Amino acid sequence: MVAQKQKKKMTKSVIDKKTADVPHIFHVIPSFAHGGVPIRISYLMNHFGPLARHSLLSTDGIYTCESRLKKNVIYEIPDIGGAAEGNMLKRLWHYRKILREMQPDLLLTYNWGSTEWAMANSVNPICRHFHLESGFGPEEANGTIGRRNWFRRLALRNIEGIVVPSNTLVRICASDWKIPDHKILYTPNGVDCDLYASPPQEGIIPHFTKQAGEITIGTMTPLRPEKNLPRLITAFNHLVQAHPDQKTSLIIMGEGNERSKLEQMITGYGLQDRIYLAGHIDNPAMALGHLDIYALSSDTEQMPNSVNQAMAAGLPVVGLDVGDVKFIVSTANKPFITAAGDDQAFAAALTELTANEPLRQEIGGNNKRHVRKTYDQSRMFAAYAKIWGVMAS
Repeated sequence: MVAQKQKKKMTKSVIDKKTADVPHIFHVIPSFAHGGVPIRISYLMNHFGPLARHSLLSTDGIYTCESRLKKNVIYEIPDIGGAAEGNMLKRLWHYRKILREMQPDLLLTYNWGSTEWAMANSVNPICRHFHLESGFGPEEANGTIGRRNWFRRLALRNIEGIVVPSNTLVRICASDWKIPDHKILYTPNGVDCDLYASPPQEGIIPHFTKQAGEITIGTMTPLRPEKNLPRLITAFNHLVQAHPDQKTSLIIMGEGNERSKLEQMITGYGLQDRIYLAGHIDNPAMALGHLDIYALSSDTEQMPNSVNQAMAAGLPVVGLDVGDVKFIVSTANKPFITAAGDDQAFAAALTELTANEPLRQEIGGNNKRHVRKTYDQSRMFAAYAKIWGVMAS
């Protein structure tokens, strides 16, 4: 279903009488391509439906995550013309002009790629402003960058609050960006536990049909450098070499600019008949049930939505200790979250869990109970209702 969308230039704001009395939220996000943050925004927009109206600006011009928005979501994609051109002072002037014309009730900026908009609203703020930080690219995988820290301090000095999903980011907000404690809102990502516990749908993963006795490892992630999918493919190759007669497959769900590199790597290992680059899956809840193990090979994460989703599907997780990954899984699963950067330990954990079905079942059951108790989406909706200024539904 297609949401109620308008695309217009932001000169004079035309407000429909039916939506004039609901909060107008202006989202500025580096990309609205399929990925963790856009998917979370989509869940929230769908949940609150007509209780808010949205202006949605993706600074890279990609809006493929629109396909997730329901029919009752009211939003527009503003045409800002050449506002993003020229030097920084000129851009900031244009952004302030747009904010004055739009007069949103709330500005939401997301991650590093939106901080110029945050800066534009930081001097004599035009509207309420929350910044949302969910993680870093490969350039900040091993630590934040000094000049960016200084820019964030300036851009975020007059925000109402900063929303972060991980304990790691809480510490960074306070130590690196000097955000006052009372403005740091720790808001873990939530998951629809019932939806992700659904049985799998046959045929949802292209060209894949699970065979009797086959053990399937999988991941859902954009194909980007910081996700380090070569680490996962290499670990899977070690597994195949150690147990060549075992029926195993690896499914990678997602799209991105690393695809050709991964295809070459798979061909080099001769694993074309075992590894599936499935592309984007519109309904991942119907795909996770095909997996036996969920794998996360990233160099940097904070609180990945996919881990919550995998736990809700009753899967054990093999990953690396980055961000809050080890913190969010159940106690039984923690030994399989290995030291950050330790490729050998990651491969060994994957091999061990593949060989032990009773342990997989035990950990998966613990994860399923743990995520329902701790990270059900109802908690997230209640927190965002306060931030967005809408009535919880």
